[in-house]
Amino acid sequence: MVSGMKVLIIGGTGTLGRQIARKAIDAGMQVRCMVRRPRKASYLQEWGCELTQGDLLNKKDLEYSLGGVDALIDASTSRADDPRSVYETDWEGKLNLFSACQDLEVKRVVFLSLLAAEKFRKVPLMDIKFCTEKMLEDSSLDFTILQGAAFMQGVIGQFAIPILDSQPVWISGNASEIAYMNTEDMAEFAVAALTRPKTIRKSYAVVGPKCWKSEDVVKLCEGFSNKQAKILRVSPALISVAKTLVSFFQSTLNVAERLAFADVSGSGTKLDAPMEETYNDFGLDPSRTTNLDSYIKEYYDVILKRLREMEADLNKEQRKKLPF
Repeated sequence: MVSGMKVLIIGGTGTLGRQIARKAIDAGMQVRCMVRRPRKASYLQEWGCELTQGDLLNKKDLEYSLGGVDALIDASTSRADDPRSVYETDWEGKLNLFSACQDLEVKRVVFLSLLAAEKFRKVPLMDIKFCTEKMLEDSSLDFTILQGAAFMQGVIGQFAIPILDSQPVWISGNASEIAYMNTEDMAEFAVAALTRPKTIRKSYAVVGPKCWKSEDVVKLCEGFSNKQAKILRVSPALISVAKTLVSFFQSTLNVAERLAFADVSGSGTKLDAPMEETYNDFGLDPSRTTNLDSYIKEYYDVILKRLREMEADLNKEQRKKLPF
């Protein structure tokens, strides 16, 4: 590992970004995170990160945050509750960010992108990822692009929690098979890229060890939770109507853009890729990569243990409300 390397992480408060920050610190790197609200990122400071306050749309913030760093890892994306269009927060932000890197000669860049972005240009977030990749390829920056599919953390909210709580699980009528990956494993690739010269000016698909159908994920959750799922299949036409309705209103524009992502997860496209060359180039061991079976099992083991501990302190009526 490159001990002492000074790295700026954008998106450090996100699900993936915080894992990257943790891995970089553990590798002996000096980590700086540019965040919008430092008070909400105090845990990063407790880990050993330096914090700077800033916004990708403010060029002066970027110049200050990039000052004196050796490398950049960009794991940023707009939040679902951001009322602005992703073309404003993400695309304009990317233009500012990588322009500042060139001006300040921060050459080494790791960019977190999405798998198959070129196939879904009509989806705003995928279009931005695709265009950013092309921008980097046309630049003089020493980039590494990591193209992920979907994270295991999302499986918890989409499948595990609703099944445990006897709530409906929504599945698209033509759901894609997805090779889910743990954010901790993706973070390891992002940090390892900075130590592997052979990854410079290359793009890599980075996905989990197995591709999963939605129905198989549901069965997995049912088995570990001992609960039967209530499955509701959603027609792609219904999602299309919802996108059209919310796009009429500026305040819901971001919602419409997020709904557009259903065109990817409900496309029937298999989101997977071979990983042998990737593991070799990054010097990582595939046997250490988390599989979805163990990830969901660990989640249910922890949550059910906590619920049973709570049960001991509840009266009869309160126990009836527990989800098991």
